[in-house]
Amino acid sequence: MSTEQEKKDLVRQKYGEIALQDKTGNQASCCGASACSSEVYNIMSDDYTALEGYHAEADLGLGCGLPTQFARIKTGDTVIDLGSGAGNDCFIARHETGESGKVIGIDFTPAMIERARINAATRGYNNVEFRQGDIEKMPVTADIADVVVSNCVLNLVPDKENVFKEIFRVLKPGGHFSISDIVLEGVLPTSIQQAAEMYAGCVSGAIQKEAYLHLISSNQFTNITIQKEKAIFIPDDILSAYLSSSEIDQFRNSNTGIYSITVYAEKPAATCCAPGCCD
Repeated sequence: MSTEQEKKDLVRQKYGEIALQDKTGNQASCCGASACSSEVYNIMSDDYTALEGYHAEADLGLGCGLPTQFARIKTGDTVIDLGSGAGNDCFIARHETGESGKVIGIDFTPAMIERARINAATRGYNNVEFRQGDIEKMPVTADIADVVVSNCVLNLVPDKENVFKEIFRVLKPGGHFSISDIVLEGVLPTSIQQAAEMYAGCVSGAIQKEAYLHLISSNQFTNITIQKEKAIFIPDDILSAYLSSSEIDQFRNSNTGIYSITVYAEKPAATCCAPGCCD
């Protein structure tokens, strides 16, 4: 897992496997929610079931937040979901946009795209579209989206800065994003940083919280707001696969923290550069 391509291949393989399972099966898969803690994948997801537009068949138990709950989506908006999986956030976004809006889900795992398209077709959602592609180079034109959402995906992408550049490109002037993701404060033990399962499990690919927010501000976004933050606790039975008992104690007593944050930011509205340019 030393190259960016190897990391992408790992994620594509893991999420391809997840796409073929249901939520129960994914309780042992990446970022899924479960009472058991046999894998790191089980411990991050929030409960979607109270949100309007929720469909259980599209919920694979993935994610680390509820970005669509905070995304300020309005009727008629065009929404892009990065790492759309089986369509969970897209269908909730569709409830907010109504039939006059449009939702585009982007995912680079073919099995996820296939499953999401089946879910949309089953429900007759003609204004929800799923496109296979890399969110570092989105298969959409510039200035198309009112809102961008994403749930626990950017930590899986090697080139996070390019993703934020792409988000800026595809948002309309005055548009905004709401993204849930994993960030760090402090340094993870080396054995966790190097573990492939911890990368696919949304932990070791995370960057420092301060660096994450700096990527947003340095790419011209404004009004940056943390809408929600929660600490992620990794149980000892997971850590024991990578750390000795004494190393676990040392990790617990360190200042290292793993957090899920939901971040909001805006692309500045267009301004006139000369008389008549806004006509």
